[in-house]
Formats: sequence, C-alpha cells, structure tokens
Amino acid sequence: MATETPTLESLQAALDAQQAVFNMHQAMNVEVFYWWCTAIMVMIHAGFLAYEMGASRSKNALAAGVKNILALAVIIPTFYLFGWWIYNAFPAGIIPAEASGALPWSTSMGPDVQDMGSGIFWAAFALFGATTGSILSGAVIERIRVSAFLILAILLGSVIWILAGAWGWHPDGWMLTEFGYHDVGASGVVHAIAGFFTLGVLINLGPRVGKYINGVAQQIKAHNLPMTLIGLMMIIFGFFGFLGGCIIFNGGETGWTTIYNNPTNLSAFAFNTLMGFAGGVIGCYIATRDPFWTMSGGLVGIISVAAGLDLYDPGLAFIIAICMSFVAVGSAKLLEKMGVDDAVGAVGVHGVTGFIAVILVGVFAGGTPNVGGNPDITLYGQTVCAIVIAILGFVPGYLVSLVLKKLDVLRVPANVEDLGLDEVEILAHPYPETVPSSTAKS
Repeated sequence: MATETPTLESLQAALDAQQAVFNMHQAMNVEVFYWWCTAIMVMIHAGFLAYEMGASRSKNALAAGVKNILALAVIIPTFYLFGWWIYNAFPAGIIPAEASGALPWSTSMGPDVQDMGSGIFWAAFALFGATTGSILSGAVIERIRVSAFLILAILLGSVIWILAGAWGWHPDGWMLTEFGYHDVGASGVVHAIAGFFTLGVLINLGPRVGKYINGVAQQIKAHNLPMTLIGLMMIIFGFFGFLGGCIIFNGGETGWTTIYNNPTNLSAFAFNTLMGFAGGVIGCYIATRDPFWTMSGGLVGIISVAAGLDLYDPGLAFIIAICMSFVAVGSAKLLEKMGVDDAVGAVGVHGVTGFIAVILVGVFAGGTPNVGGNPDITLYGQTVCAIVIAILGFVPGYLVSLVLKKLDVLRVPANVEDLGLDEVEILAHPYPETVPSSTAKS
C-alpha cells in the first residue's frame, strides 16, 4: 500500500498539534502545583487551631479553636468579594487602577475552561490572607469577643495585608518599582503586617484578668502544652505550601522565578527554609529552654530568612535564624513588661521578626539587581518599605479596635472572662467530664 508523502504543511500541523498538547500539560502542571500548595496551606490553620487551643486555659479552648475556623470561613468569601480586586487595583498606591477582571462578577472569577490560572492564584492568596487572621487570633485569646475578632480578621485578611501585597508583590507595586523591594517569602507583606496590626489591637484589648498583679507580669500556663507543640509542627508543615505559593511556576523555557520574576528554584527555597527552621529552634532553645518558645523558634527561623529565601547562602540563613531567635524572645519579653499581653508572642515572632527580616535583605543582598528595569535591592529601600509595612499594619489595627472598644464590643465582660468564653460564647465544653453532671442545673 502506498503511503502518502508528508508535506511541509502536514509536518508543521503535526508539530503545532504536539505543541498544543505540551502547552496544555504545562498549564495543567501549574494548576496542580498551586492546587497542592493551597491544600498544604490548610494545614497552617489546623496547626494554629491546635496551637491556640492548647495555649488557652481549658475554659477557653473551644473559643480559641472556633474563631480560627470562623476566620478561615469569613476571609475566603470577603477575599473573593473585594480582596483580589484590591491586589489588582492598588499597586500604585491608594488610587485604584482599572481591575474589572478581578471583580467577583467577571468571567475570570469563576469556572472558565480557557482560564487555568485565576482560580488557583486567587486560592493561594486567599489562604495567605487567612494566615494573617490566624496570626492575630493567637495573640488575643481568652478575652476578645468572637464577633469583634471576625471584624478585625476580615479587615486584616481581606484588606490590609493584600494592600501591602499590591504595593510589595505586584509586578507594578510602587515599593518594587520605586525602591526595588525584595520579600519573596512574605516576611513583610504577610508576617510583619499581621504582627503590627496585632500590636495595635492588643493595646486596646488590654491584658487578661490575672496577667498582671501589682504591675508584675504573671505566667498564665497553657492547659495542653503537647497540643500546642503538635500544632506548631503542623504550621511548619503548612509553611512548605505557603512558600511554594510564593514561587512562580512558569511554562516553556523560563522555569521557576520569584514573585518579582527573578530566576530561582525550589532547591534554593529548600536549603534556606530548613536551615532557617533549624537555626530558629536552636536559638530559641538556647534563649529560653522553654518548650513553647523552642517550637515557636521554628516559625521565627523561617520568617527571618523568608524575605531573602532565594538569595542567602544556607549557612548565612542558619546564623540569621539563630540571632533572630534572641531578638524575637527579647521583644516579646519587652512588650510583656510594657503591659502588652500577647498570649503567644505573635508580635515578636511575626511582627518584629518579619520587619527585621525585610531590612536584612538590604544588609546581606544590597546591590543585587532586579529585572524589568526595577531598582537594585538596597538597605535604604528595604528599610523604607519595612517602615511603611509596619505603619500600614499598626494604624488600622489600632484605630478599628479603638472604635470597637469605645462601642464596648471588643472585649467580653469581666464575669464572662472569669467564667470562661466557652461557657458563654460557644455554649460547649471541651472536656465535659470536668463539668457538673447532666442532672445539675445549667
């Protein structure tokens, strides 16, 4: 049987067909990567839930856990309604640009077989926002009203952090285009912003009853420290999804890039994430010998190197993490002496660590070029941007919590705090065998 001789046109058609298949599979690989990054990030919230429930006294354990679940539930839809639009509309500052494609009724914000990117990127960013809500959640346990917390969580997770993200992560963000801002692992735009927002809230919320006696800080012990340690380790696991969501999976010949389009790879992230984790744990153990702080040191270590995750030598990352552990512990103790009752050290672990981590990129990687005509990384630029982030976090947190305080809806009444939030806000008991029998009057 005679075979048809291929022509140039038929060969080109076959090549085009194969290229279309390859491109489709590349797009699917991108989707799959961020799908699983988002799934792994959910473990962060499971970890925060266990961490905060264990860190609470037993009478407040369920309130701590339920507000973590609710924070995730309220930030996701509000981030869909306006958070994603904020990221796309405000990279240049406070005057919005055209970003109709990010509004909830646009075609790209729903199922579309031609769009294999919008959904998974929105999902990853929504989980970043939920992480900021969880950071706030731990610091304010045992005395904040659940309703007030949810208002603050929406503000932080769907407005404030993503505004910082628009300025510091967006390709047109003014902190990048004007100052060469570098923060690949979100030390500033997630952790520092959440930490300083939390500080503003804590100032108005006030300390737990019994935290200070004659002006001297007392230790309020966690009711289940093993649960807290397990929760912290779950957060560390979730960090690998979080940091995976901070790297760009490109198709074609480009390969991996940072959020700023600088070439990088997961190997760089792996080296420095693990070395930062190890250094943080060792540093906090040396600084405190305390199990809670030892495990929290893993967070300190990763956050301290996250901004320069793509640039640091692993040995440098290890040293930075150890040193920052002492800074985080010291800042937490200083705030406690000043009358700020941060139940889990969130301001020190996330706020202070994230703030300094941004500046350290300028110290150790100053002069590193950016792409796309953006300015080189500088100590000056990193410092200015770190200050902007701290202000952007602190001011809304302070002002909105002050309004809630004036309206008398920020904090539970003293008798409710004494009885326990679970009894009044949740109407359930975490350990029912420790309460009166069912025959007793409720």
